[in-house]
Amino acid sequence: MLTEPAAPMPIPGHIDPVPVPRAAATRPDGRIDLIGLSKEQLRETLAAAGLEPRQAKLRAKQIWHWIYNRGATDFALMTDIAKAQHPWLTERFVIGRPEVVEAQVSSDGTRKWLLRSPDGQDYEAVFIPDADRGTLCVSSQVGCTLNCTFCHTGTMRLVRNLTAGEIVGQVMLARDSLGEWPSQPEGRMLTNIVMMGMGEPLYNFDAVRDALKLVMDGDGLALSKRRITLSTSGVVPMMARAGEEIGVNLAVSLHAVTKEVRDEIVPLNRKYGIEQLLQACADYPGANNARRITFEYVMLKDKNDSDAEAHELVRLLRHYQLPAKVNLIPFNPWPGAAYDTSTPERVRRFSEIIFEGGISAPVRTPRGRDIDAACGQLKTAAEKKSRAELDRIAAEKQAALG
Repeated sequence: MLTEPAAPMPIPGHIDPVPVPRAAATRPDGRIDLIGLSKEQLRETLAAAGLEPRQAKLRAKQIWHWIYNRGATDFALMTDIAKAQHPWLTERFVIGRPEVVEAQVSSDGTRKWLLRSPDGQDYEAVFIPDADRGTLCVSSQVGCTLNCTFCHTGTMRLVRNLTAGEIVGQVMLARDSLGEWPSQPEGRMLTNIVMMGMGEPLYNFDAVRDALKLVMDGDGLALSKRRITLSTSGVVPMMARAGEEIGVNLAVSLHAVTKEVRDEIVPLNRKYGIEQLLQACADYPGANNARRITFEYVMLKDKNDSDAEAHELVRLLRHYQLPAKVNLIPFNPWPGAAYDTSTPERVRRFSEIIFEGGISAPVRTPRGRDIDAACGQLKTAAEKKSRAELDRIAAEKQAALG
């Protein structure tokens, strides 16, 4: 019997990628990584492995506490679980962390990690310490599909979405590195999270939502949603869902106030224009003067930094009655970039015009430039060095450690 040929699988494009679900990669040892599972998924996983329902519920509660409150990665440390059960758990499960291929520390204290997943994909996370806060910049994808022309990360191809476990794993790794276990709200160095690393978070919505729910859970990492910011380049159809289902602060990569310029530097604008984007911001659930929307604006010399463009930015934000602040970001150069950084005087005048319009417009101090960790510079070192070279460096470091 003849059948119609199957339709070809949609291929992600440069402007509006089609997410193609894929099965999570299995570990070579066959064990299940518990990082990234919700409380209910953890209970179901234990039950599926053979624990009777009441015991699975109890063990899930205990393991959850040890994972997210105590930072344990070894079942043998879980003192309220019978020692006889530790080997059974160890045989079937693992409490994983991303593999650290390279860790760098900037002269200003910024830390950057090049991380590798079990299926050999590389991505990055950055911790930025300040006097009154410490912010972790978290990646949501391996690579990026948006092709923003000023952004080094945007020159990478999109490989795949990160899983919820890989996203929350970046937070767990940072807490490990900072020695911040057991979890407690007071005295933390890691106080804030920004979904501003590699990738577009709203093109990996489910995993980002699930990971951030783990971060915000009061029984675990317990980070307030007011201390988490999700950045988007303007995936308009997903913005309302983000507000309703995640509820964190919103940042928008605006970077231009005219269609011509934004079409060039943020190609997604050809799909969802400035007017659509700003209306979606006006409709964002929970936005108010206490929870303003942040507009990111990278300053590109002679491209988007004129007085006229500053005045137009004020006009647009007033027209849509947006509770907003504008973060002005001096362009962070990278090899082959087609743009130059606006002069300090030009950035200062641009900021003054916006302030005069009644809108806060601080200038972001570049951090981590010397280790390519500044805004727009993230691009995995795997594209700069061969895999063999990275493996050789890792082996040398291990040998040096004995």
